[in-house]
Amino acid sequence: MRQAWFEETDFAERATILTMKSNQKRKAPSLPYAWGDLLANARGIDMLEPEANRLAFADPEFLLRRETRGIRFQLEMLKPDLAQIEAGIEHTLVVFGSARFVDRPTAQAQLQAANTSAQAQAIAKAHTMLRNAEYYENARIFAKLAAHSCASLPDDEKLFICTGGGPGIMEAANRGAQEAGAPSVALNIALPHEQHPNPYVTPDLSFKFHYFALRKMHFMMRAKALVAFPGGFGTLDELFEVMTLVQTRKVKPVPILLFGSDFWKRLVNMDVLVQEGTISEEDLQLFHYVDTPEAAWQVICDFYQLNVPQV
Repeated sequence: MRQAWFEETDFAERATILTMKSNQKRKAPSLPYAWGDLLANARGIDMLEPEANRLAFADPEFLLRRETRGIRFQLEMLKPDLAQIEAGIEHTLVVFGSARFVDRPTAQAQLQAANTSAQAQAIAKAHTMLRNAEYYENARIFAKLAAHSCASLPDDEKLFICTGGGPGIMEAANRGAQEAGAPSVALNIALPHEQHPNPYVTPDLSFKFHYFALRKMHFMMRAKALVAFPGGFGTLDELFEVMTLVQTRKVKPVPILLFGSDFWKRLVNMDVLVQEGTISEEDLQLFHYVDTPEAAWQVICDFYQLNVPQV
C-alpha cells in the first residue's frame, strides 16, 4: 500500500516543535496551532477514507461534499489571491490565445516531417502550423517587451504577465516573461485531459482551479489589459466575457487588444453587430486591432500614460 504523506515524518514531534516556536511569539497567528493539531492527529490515518473523528478542515471527503461547495469557492478565491498579494502581484497583463500553436523551430520540424511523409493533408496542416507559429513568437516578444519595460516601474505599478498556464500562446507569454527575468502568473484549470503548467511559469505563482467561474474572476481581479491572440472557443469565451463586463461597466475600462487583425476581422464582423442594432457604435471603441508586439505595448502605455523606456 502506498505510504501516506503524513507517515513520512514523525509529525507528533514536529507538532510539538511548532507549538513551542509559536508560544515564543506573542503575536504569532493561530495557523501554526491548527497545523500542529493536524500533524499530531494525522498518524496512521488514510486521509481519503471517510472518518467521523477527524478535524473538519483536514477531511477531504467532507470538504468535497456537495454541501461544502461554497467553502471550496472561498478557498479557490483566497488561495491565489493571498499568494499574489504576498508576491507583490497587484497588476497583470492577461494574454489569451490558442493552446495549439507551437514555436517556429517546432513548426519547421513538423513541416519537414510532413514533407517526408508526402501526405498532402499532413503537409497542408504543417504549413498552417508554421504560419501560426508567428503568433507564438509575437506573444513571446510582447511578454518580454512588457516585462523589460515594467522593470523600471515602482513595485506597486509593475505589470506582470498572466496566462492560463497551458501550452501554445500561454506558454509563449510565460516564456517571454521568464526570458526578461520577470515572474509571471498562471491560472490553470483541471480538465478531463490533464493540462499541466508549461515549464516557463513561475512555480510559486502557478495555480490550479476546479471552477471556471473562480478562474475567470481571478483573471479580471488584477487585469490592466487583455491581449487576445487567435484562438478557439476558450479564447472567444474569455474575450467576449471581458468585452461584456467592460460594456456593462461591471469593471473599469481596460485595453482589449485583438492581436492579428486579419484573423479577427475574418472571424467576427463587428460592423454587422452595429448595423443590426445589437451593439452601439461606441462599443467598437472597446477594443483595438494590433499586428505587432510593439503596437500592442504602445496602446497599453498610452492608455495608462506609462513613462517607461522603449526596449
